[in-house]
Amino acid sequence: MCGLLAIIGKGKDEQLVRDLSARMAHRGPDENDLFQTEKGHFLAHERLAVIDLYSGKQPIQGSESVYMVHNGEIYNHQELRNGILDGRTFRTKSDSEVIVHLYELLGYDFCTQLDGDFAFVIIDGDDYMAARDPLGVKPLYYGLDERGRMFFASEMKAIIDQCKTCSTFPPGHYYTPKTGFVKYFRPEFEDYQTATQESDLVLIRETLTKATQKRMIADVPVGVLLSGGLDSSLITAIASRFFKEKGQKLKSFAIGLDSEAPDVVAARKVAQFLNTEHTEVFFNVDQGLEILDTLIKQIETYDVITVRASVPMYFVANAIQQAGIKVILSGEGADEIFGGYLYFANAPSAEDFQKETIERVQKLFTADLLRTDKATMAHGVEARVPFLDAEFLNVAFGIQPDEKMPRNHDGKEKFILRKAFDTPENPYLPEEVLWRQKEQFSDGVGYSWVDQLIDFCAKQISDEQLAGAAQEYPYNSPTTKEAYLYRQIFHKHYPQLSAAQTVRKWIPKWQENQDPSGRANAAHVKSALSGKTE
Repeated sequence: MCGLLAIIGKGKDEQLVRDLSARMAHRGPDENDLFQTEKGHFLAHERLAVIDLYSGKQPIQGSESVYMVHNGEIYNHQELRNGILDGRTFRTKSDSEVIVHLYELLGYDFCTQLDGDFAFVIIDGDDYMAARDPLGVKPLYYGLDERGRMFFASEMKAIIDQCKTCSTFPPGHYYTPKTGFVKYFRPEFEDYQTATQESDLVLIRETLTKATQKRMIADVPVGVLLSGGLDSSLITAIASRFFKEKGQKLKSFAIGLDSEAPDVVAARKVAQFLNTEHTEVFFNVDQGLEILDTLIKQIETYDVITVRASVPMYFVANAIQQAGIKVILSGEGADEIFGGYLYFANAPSAEDFQKETIERVQKLFTADLLRTDKATMAHGVEARVPFLDAEFLNVAFGIQPDEKMPRNHDGKEKFILRKAFDTPENPYLPEEVLWRQKEQFSDGVGYSWVDQLIDFCAKQISDEQLAGAAQEYPYNSPTTKEAYLYRQIFHKHYPQLSAAQTVRKWIPKWQENQDPSGRANAAHVKSALSGKTE
């Protein structure tokens, strides 16, 4: 995981390019470099060394005129080296180098060969190519300046003030000046009508296990973010088994307002059950409020639920970094794939349910993946997300939606996923955790966090300001005082309209309360009032 910057076009000052790249220094605390090609184009890189710690410095050169910068991990790089790239001369042991060799061998159309999470830019003379992984696990922005120079960067802050326009690079696409944007990721599941398979619990378990195992490939320590919910607990359970086979203990981390926060309590049970080396991290509301300005500048969004959930992730990532962990596994994606958010219980039909799960996964890069990447990379920690593995997605989305709908399982969300890991003879998790009800991450750290956050925002923004929100911010106008404050902070750091247009707000379907928090859903409220905790 790293930070990349590419400028295609002549005339930029080298020191300015270094300064722009340094805005992303948090993404690559281990080393950095800059290269100007013979044609005058720039490639810069801030490196977090995860694989090939000593010879994997970037930009990486292919042939004489081909150079590349990459952010992410290519999990099948060894398979590619031994297969289609066998016989080629490699300069490093880095997973990244396979990208430049695939380009030289196959031209533009090679992204489908990569199993990984990536964003990269290749410069070949005056030709160039940029690409982003299928779901946007790794961030990438692009922009154009007044002289027609093209900019690419891992974070918007590196280029926004250099460009007259700036946009989010679409996941699952590559771009060249000859072809424009080309969609290379065309999975079968995009056609929602192909979901006709009966659930295969063994296959679900095996593919998620494989997805987790490949994401543990690293030359640095690996840990797991354990919220105590189903998704992160399953990843922890799988990973801990691999560690145990090696005679090692997996390090797990939980975050909350105090030791009795819902997520902390559940995570503690999981850690004890799995015998992980567990760390509990605490923050108070005042600390959370103090970092709002820094955080919003860092994560580059004003989306309410993303900001709420980024605060605890920012604090726990700092603790993870201090513990010497560079790679952390996380449970993002399962709720979208299996309809785990409680509003899915209100889906009017199986077809609507399936369409919404697919759409939510396709838009993860605007919210949860953005939060996961930028809140962790603020401290030089790489987050990996096994649930978004391509093979696992094909299996999960191939299941007919009737089997996944909560209404067909007494209201229990993600029933199939839970059942796949319900193995009494060799249990993965305590039963009360395996069947625990979904908690929104921003709520699970302690309900008073969101309550006090809303109260704080209400005191910062007047009724008059909120009434004039549409005039002050015509695009994506905030409708609550909380949303207004976040937008105000964002605008201070990123006043450009194109910056505001990179943000997408998430509003759940099929529920009257438009607050994106899971507890705003009637299903959650009913459960809480009845005292149920599953």
